[in-house]
Amino acid sequence: MNPQRSSSRPASSTRLPDGVVAREVERHRGNVATRSRNAVAEEVPVAFVYNGRPHAVMMATPADFEDFALGFSLSEGIIDNPAQCMKVETVEALNGIELRIEIPSEKAAALEERVRELTGRTGCGLCGAQTLDAAVRHPPPVAEVPEVREDGLLRVLGEIQNLQVINAATGAVHAAAWVDLDGRVALLREDVGRHNALDKLIGAMQRAGSDPRRGFLLVTSRASYEMVMKAATVGIGFLAAISAPTALAIALAKAANLTLVGFARADGYSVYTHPHRLLSIAGEVLAQG
Repeated sequence: MNPQRSSSRPASSTRLPDGVVAREVERHRGNVATRSRNAVAEEVPVAFVYNGRPHAVMMATPADFEDFALGFSLSEGIIDNPAQCMKVETVEALNGIELRIEIPSEKAAALEERVRELTGRTGCGLCGAQTLDAAVRHPPPVAEVPEVREDGLLRVLGEIQNLQVINAATGAVHAAAWVDLDGRVALLREDVGRHNALDKLIGAMQRAGSDPRRGFLLVTSRASYEMVMKAATVGIGFLAAISAPTALAIALAKAANLTLVGFARADGYSVYTHPHRLLSIAGEVLAQG
């Protein structure tokens, strides 16, 4: 038996958030099918071009481009400070977006050398690297890391979902949030890619003058080694992830003096490295025991 079909009115004309588009959908529930317009997350190629030379292309949500350009440049070690990101121009291309970024000539030369070294290797491995040290950058240990109270972490875990505007509309994106020590979200960025969301947040933090020693990072994804590496590179020493960490992420966090929390939920969490910075009753009991 074919499902019953009916027509519903178009979705409200309320403006959708940046990075969200409306698309036709046929919904099937039980024995009824309805046609409507659905909010869907956009995903477009975003090319990073430094001093006229293409470097990388990311599939990303088309929003917060200046934050993205600055955050990526910092977290990937292409530049050392925000002032070295001298200009960002967003150009719409035929098949996506180009971020044309100007950096000092010596930084552009170092980036070119890095790319040349990778493409010249013949061994198998990540990005052409032949050893773990070549494949994974090891940022210096974070020098100053705050203590975070359990009640602050639990507070933001109870509020984060309501602050994700794009995800509320689409259910398809990750978020990275900068949280103050009272558990209040100061900045939040969303993207279809978890690394992109973090890069956008890092850029937003730099533009807002946020102090990485005065808060912590919460991500709604798993904590891969790239997330730990990017956070530590810009001086963030406390990272909480709603999902699981990887073994390499734990090893990097330990070496980088970064407290890594995984499976962060309202009913509990797991602390994988440097647990003394998360102040909780359970932690005090463990210490006494």
